[in-house]
Amino acid sequence: MSRKPVPAQSGDRSRTELTFDKPQALARLFGQYDQNLVALENRLGVYITARGNRIGLEGSAEQVAMARDVLNDLYARIGRGEDVDTGLVDASIAMAAEPHLDGIIRADGGGGASIMIRTRKKTIVPRTPAQAHYMQALTGNDMIFALGPAGTGKTYVAVAQAVAQLITGSVQRLILSRPAVEAGEKLGFLPGDMKEKVDPYLRPLYDALHDCLPAEQVERRIASGEIEVAPIAFMRGRTLADAFVILDEAQNTTPAQMKMFLTRFGQNSRMVICGDPNQVDIPGGVTASGLADAVRRLEGVEGIAMARFTAGDVVRHPIVGRIVEAYEGSA
Repeated sequence: MSRKPVPAQSGDRSRTELTFDKPQALARLFGQYDQNLVALENRLGVYITARGNRIGLEGSAEQVAMARDVLNDLYARIGRGEDVDTGLVDASIAMAAEPHLDGIIRADGGGGASIMIRTRKKTIVPRTPAQAHYMQALTGNDMIFALGPAGTGKTYVAVAQAVAQLITGSVQRLILSRPAVEAGEKLGFLPGDMKEKVDPYLRPLYDALHDCLPAEQVERRIASGEIEVAPIAFMRGRTLADAFVILDEAQNTTPAQMKMFLTRFGQNSRMVICGDPNQVDIPGGVTASGLADAVRRLEGVEGIAMARFTAGDVVRHPIVGRIVEAYEGSA
């Protein structure tokens, strides 16, 4: 493999070489047509050569050091069975740029315990520094507000953590809820019974569940009541004890609904409230979001954590992050 050198962006020129002990893993590390290495070169301004099981890096000392950390991280992820793509390359670069997280979240485990969530179907590891802090908050706080744009993993990571705690018996129930609010359009009257009417609004939560548990376990646990997926209106009058409770699309609650939901909190429970303060779709001309109201009132309260995400934390296709930035910039 050889390409035209990419000039270093700053600092003195530096060269280093990495040797990997499992050559059969390098095809996955490089990606189809070396796309992962090309992405790393373009993002960091380094020049990469590969011969056998050795990879050479050339560029500024700082960028070569970061590229080395990223390649070691990606190689370790492959060893754990993860699929490496250009999105994960970007995520690993973002993590490498946060030196204070080193030894906590590095996939190779150097210096400390890795942050990860194990479910029946997959192991989830943080893909951005914000996700790493979010995962830490999920294990150390009773109530967590996850705030930020779509695609940052707010709900997905929360569902994964909830499933992991349900599997280990840390909680007895998993309760997923969201407002049954249409996103800017009227869908009319939906046919069917109550479950069939509200299921379309709750589909993103079902999707996350099926990504963490086999389909038959999801259905069995829903039938037994271990997993409950319901609109927020069904929460009134209940006390949610021994449960992991997630409220999604929380920006579409009114302040009264949010107060009702938060006060359902019971013994040995954990509650995660996810939402994007910039995407409010509350019907009837109501402009006051229960999410914004709750954050204003509860910021700094003991036992309550705030996890904030930005467009830079989007882990879907990179273009999603650019779309979010474009809309936020024109707001």
